[in-house]
Amino acid sequence: MLGDNCTDSEAEIKVSFGYQCNGHEGIPCGTGNRYGIESGRKMLRNRSFSCLSGAALSANATLANTNICNGLIGYDILPGLDSPNSFRRVPSSPSLSRLDLLSTSLQSTMSNLSCSPPSSVDSHETDSCLRQPMSALTRSDSFLNAVEVQVAGGAAGEDRVQAVCSEENEWLFCAIYDGFNGRDAADFLAGTLYETIMFYFNLLDSESKKDVPRAPFECSLDDSMAGIEAASAGSFTRKSVDPEMEASSHSFRHRVLDILQRALIQAENDFLHMVEQEMEDRPDLVSVGSCVLFTLLHGKDLYTLNLGDSRAVLATFDEGNSMGQSERLKAIQLTDSHTVDNEVERTRLLNEHPDDCTPVVAGKVKGKLKVTRAFGVGYLKKKKLNDALMGILRVRNLISPPYISTEPSLNVHKISRFDHFVIIGSDGLFDFFNNEEAVKLVHSYISSTPSGDPAKFLVEQLVIKAARSAGFSKEELLNIPAGRRRRYHDDVTVIVIILGTNHRTSKASTYL
Repeated sequence: MLGDNCTDSEAEIKVSFGYQCNGHEGIPCGTGNRYGIESGRKMLRNRSFSCLSGAALSANATLANTNICNGLIGYDILPGLDSPNSFRRVPSSPSLSRLDLLSTSLQSTMSNLSCSPPSSVDSHETDSCLRQPMSALTRSDSFLNAVEVQVAGGAAGEDRVQAVCSEENEWLFCAIYDGFNGRDAADFLAGTLYETIMFYFNLLDSESKKDVPRAPFECSLDDSMAGIEAASAGSFTRKSVDPEMEASSHSFRHRVLDILQRALIQAENDFLHMVEQEMEDRPDLVSVGSCVLFTLLHGKDLYTLNLGDSRAVLATFDEGNSMGQSERLKAIQLTDSHTVDNEVERTRLLNEHPDDCTPVVAGKVKGKLKVTRAFGVGYLKKKKLNDALMGILRVRNLISPPYISTEPSLNVHKISRFDHFVIIGSDGLFDFFNNEEAVKLVHSYISSTPSGDPAKFLVEQLVIKAARSAGFSKEELLNIPAGRRRRYHDDVTVIVIILGTNHRTSKASTYL
């Protein structure tokens, strides 16, 4: 699909993925066979979200999948994830055998299972439970355990998008990987990060049961939330709160965030390990990277992790105001922007390299990247990877690497009855719309078109705006082949999650 350069703009619109549920026990899922979901399948009550909509617009021309990881990423995992027509139900793997090949740096990544991040991603301390192969640990005890999950993914230029949800356990995982300097890093993340996260949840479950009779992961999230519905200020009327249960819930969330960060560090170490193995034949791999943004919605907790400049924006109503008034809808950014334009990030970078007078050159880190945190880009993290590059590609005066951080921003938000939807987007979306504009467009659309596709609508509005800026019509812009179209807009990927019982759409689209 990625290699097609259609001349007919209508031919470029293809369904990517979507999901819709009714949110009440015993009511069949509204999508039916049309979206690849078994007709009449009864869903468990889902209090987290009702609909998922995703769309993407390609601008960059990309090469075919590479042979990274001995071909596992290019020829085994990704063909099943790249732009299917719908969510598809797949059984949960009894093991994590796909990750066996990626476990080369496992023992050097994790030194313990405490709730604080490891002191260094290059730590060589090991834990005894890490010496066994990944495939020896199953998902049976994880709080994200599911017999069946719904899976979908898509690709647009160098962007990758992924969504996984479980009907029975009421959770949703959504991720956008905004690749740059090539698609390899984004491909790697799309092919492995979700299962790496699952592995770490299982690992912590195992350790928790050894140490504590009833650890936070051993109770259901519903149980741990029972007495603390007022965790977010103003979200609910405060009920009687059990201090012990409140502490357990806080510990639970902290552990989840810790797992998400550890999984990302594991993925980074495995990716850079493979880059080192292959850089003699493919030195370009040392410059390939990706921004990372993913959300995990479980119960009423929305966990967010990001590296780079993709964003998650929550649309919420002011408490006490009418939910029908769009002017009362606020846009709350749940993620940080990791670029040199962010004064906090720029100051951090300068402070971390006091002996280097040129950490920022021409508004970019070492004159190469605007983002200050990212996955991959090994040449800005390790001198030996930078040395693999020749001529002007090599970074001069790499005095004190790493210059690009892999420490993510982490956030957990307790969903309230005033929260309406979440927009997750790569930076290409926010090149044209600020947070408030994006929220207003989505709210207006789903209010007027209940059965429509808000993510597709948002991307279409971006195309119209980009075309006007360039002096084109929408059709003329879409007829420009990927690669040349990059002059007018970036790759754009958008996911809209409609929260609670706000029933909307299930379709989604990808423009190629």
